[in-house]
Amino acid sequence: MPRFAYSLLLYLLTPLILLRLFWRGRKQPEYRQNIGERFGFYGQQGKNPEKQPTIWLHAVSVGETRAAQPLIDALQARWPSHRILLTGMTPTGRATGHEVYGDRVIQAYLPYDLPGAVDRFFRHFSPDFGVLMETEIWPNLLASAQRRNIPVLLVNARLSARSAKSYGRIAALVRPAFAALTSVAAQTAADAERLGALGARTVEVCGNLKFDVLPPSERLALGQTWRSAIGNRPVWLAASTREGEEALILDAWRRHGGPSCLLVLVPRHPQRFADVAALLETQQFKYVRRSQGLPDNATQVWLGDSMGEMAAYYTMADLAFIGGSLLALGGQNLIEAAACHCPVLVGPHTFNFLRATEDAIAAGAALRVSDPDALIVAVDRLLNAKSRSTKELAAMQQAAIEFATAHRGATRRTLSLIERDSGMNSAPNPAQPAGH
Repeated sequence: MPRFAYSLLLYLLTPLILLRLFWRGRKQPEYRQNIGERFGFYGQQGKNPEKQPTIWLHAVSVGETRAAQPLIDALQARWPSHRILLTGMTPTGRATGHEVYGDRVIQAYLPYDLPGAVDRFFRHFSPDFGVLMETEIWPNLLASAQRRNIPVLLVNARLSARSAKSYGRIAALVRPAFAALTSVAAQTAADAERLGALGARTVEVCGNLKFDVLPPSERLALGQTWRSAIGNRPVWLAASTREGEEALILDAWRRHGGPSCLLVLVPRHPQRFADVAALLETQQFKYVRRSQGLPDNATQVWLGDSMGEMAAYYTMADLAFIGGSLLALGGQNLIEAAACHCPVLVGPHTFNFLRATEDAIAAGAALRVSDPDALIVAVDRLLNAKSRSTKELAAMQQAAIEFATAHRGATRRTLSLIERDSGMNSAPNPAQPAGH
């Protein structure tokens, strides 16, 4: 009965969902493309006339798509005769999939969680098993997979205390969905405990796959090229900032006299690039957009209006602030910064990535600041040309290297769990001779 009521509500909301797609399409026209896929109509997309076995992996957006890279590599090495179907929910995630994987995977949107749509999805692609990244729990999707005896595993799973409390309010709906999962690879012991309390049956701690994502060498080289062009001027990066944070940062910077270092400002969502540029215009900062060229000595802010170049931004920066943490938004992941050997500052709100953040702080790779003013004070202390604390900054950089290295290995543990619980553990690997 709870799932029936949930499905009925989704059907009633469908006109509003379509309206929202077209509304978002004003700034991102890609939202108006491939709409049929969102309702389980795929046409020739991913057609499989040769009945090649299929592994399905779902990564909701950009971060999950990038985090899946070491696992997708491992799956393709383990089962090279299988094709990989990568589903997502956002155009930026789909674009990231094309950038990272090219034609190594088939891409499509996962349909909305309507009973008919998810049934059409499974009929069209017929995956041998499915892998959901992080916390993608869809009651109708998992019920349909269970009816078809398709194992579905939740990997790199995380669940904050706040999210667990929210799920607990609709336990009658979500407990059967969690119970339908074949197994769960949790990031931390706390995540595992919360997932188990919500009904997940087989839960193991496997770590965070994002530690196994190595920055692309071409992006590292690009960042080094930018750094060489800028010279010795200190550089700090405000990465993946969210709406409202840019104004807080710029106001605090002005209050503190505008430290002489260069600010590289990279909003998280591309549809906001123009809005942030307008803010810089209004506040009369001297800025250059990444799409227009490199900053010069007079530039105060370099606006990163590009996608897929975050590793390059981290590489060029002496220090990075991780966005989403000044306001109560939960923060973004600092693991990529650490992988690029970039020390980190975070705000007070990091509940989305609490364990990784607390571990980085404990390791000395990150510092927490209480508010925008404290952020600018920390930046000025660490990067100001007159009082540059090179020893503290160097220690943070070394700690970032050690922090990133120490936490690798989640891919191996996750693959072992998939081999055991996906129903594919007896499938031979053509890449290995018999007896291996």
